[in-house]
Amino acid sequence: MRIANPIMSVPGAMKALLDLAEAGAATGLDKDFVELICLRVSIMNGCGVCIDYHTKLLRKANVADERVYAVAGWRDVPYYTDAEKAAFALAEEMTHVHVSDEVYAEAAKHWDEKQLAGLMLAICGINTWNRLNVATQQKVA
Repeated sequence: MRIANPIMSVPGAMKALLDLAEAGAATGLDKDFVELICLRVSIMNGCGVCIDYHTKLLRKANVADERVYAVAGWRDVPYYTDAEKAAFALAEEMTHVHVSDEVYAEAAKHWDEKQLAGLMLAICGINTWNRLNVATQQKVA
């Protein structure tokens, strides 16, 4: 049996991750789009708990179905802006822990420094959630 999720077990860990998310949200990024980023990263990391959670949040927010369902194929569908596609590319490369100059420059064309920083914090935050959930084999309730 694996340990419980460290976020729930270590005092202050949950607050730290929630504070990180709040700081990123304060940069003016669209909340629903950040949820799409979280969904994309969660799909990449195979985190069923987060895939379930962010899909439900997006549906509750009435985000268009095609924007939710096509997130894994964002390059090949017309449902996202150039700025959003640049953010998806950044999220994918950050998740693989290598960001090319080209991807970074494209993201920087569409997002100001504060928003880009918020986007990067959101990507780091969801990767942390995903990794802990996958490592401790968390399941959808």
